[in-house]
Amino acid sequence: MARYLITGGAGFIGSHLCESFLKQGHEVICVDNYSTGAQENIFSFASNPRFRFLDHNVSRFIDIGGSLNYVLHFASPASPVDYLELPIPTLKVGSLGTHNALGLARAKKAVFLLASTSEVYGDPLVRPQNEEYWGNVNPVGPRGVYDEAKRFAEAITMAYHRYHNLDTRIVRIFNTYGPRMRMRDGRVVPNFITQALKGEPLTVYGQGEQTRSFQYVDDLVTGIHRLLESQEHLPVNIGNPHEMTVLQFAKKILELTGSKSSIEYKPLPQDDPQVRQPDISKAKRVLNWEPKVSLDEGLAKTIEYFRTRLEEQKV
Repeated sequence: MARYLITGGAGFIGSHLCESFLKQGHEVICVDNYSTGAQENIFSFASNPRFRFLDHNVSRFIDIGGSLNYVLHFASPASPVDYLELPIPTLKVGSLGTHNALGLARAKKAVFLLASTSEVYGDPLVRPQNEEYWGNVNPVGPRGVYDEAKRFAEAITMAYHRYHNLDTRIVRIFNTYGPRMRMRDGRVVPNFITQALKGEPLTVYGQGEQTRSFQYVDDLVTGIHRLLESQEHLPVNIGNPHEMTVLQFAKKILELTGSKSSIEYKPLPQDDPQVRQPDISKAKRVLNWEPKVSLDEGLAKTIEYFRTRLEEQKV
């Protein structure tokens, strides 16, 4: 049995990781301050004797008793709505929070994993994006608070690896969806599903020609397990290379929900990436990983989750 600490463990992805490690028989410490996480995300396993919740902002010093085998740093606002409303906390959790989590891992001699993002590539000039691409990021634009926080987090993680010989991993996560996403998350999957189920117009920015690649959360969790088991210290893309336009995705949601909603076009936000497609050659080669869940299968589960949440709100 290993002991895992997961910052942001009550968030969308963090809670799925907590659940996965508990199912494997491990002990999990979930650290979160509910800035974007939610208590209901961890409710189903909160009573597990191997689970512990710590209400704490990781931008402050993290004090944990006992040993740790793994520290996974997932704490951060992760949608444009969140990091535009919380620009300074976003920068703090990417810098101070990452520093604190790395310091904890070093003190405990634990393996450290950083949850990075495809947003380190910015609005990319290459397609698909591989790990050797340095990105095209506007450091002073409104999205820069998230993009640059994650780029700094990668840099300090590699500095700890090289200078302190800390055993580190970096996962660059591409658009991921599934149950436990917030309805008001602001990202395209919960936006479209919620709007479709409510019969509201689906909001498409620009002409909807920008592309995205969507992976189901179970595939991401498997990829993270494989990365932890590997000896790869440099970043690894984990995502689904199947690319589609936002407009195509909107029509897919209308089809799967049976909604009669219309599509409403709005101006494109500043620095919104025009293409997003992972090159997962490295993940295939190093981790023997590739996504298994089809878009229709994953969306069916996600739509059902949102349908249930909406029904609960009516009660």
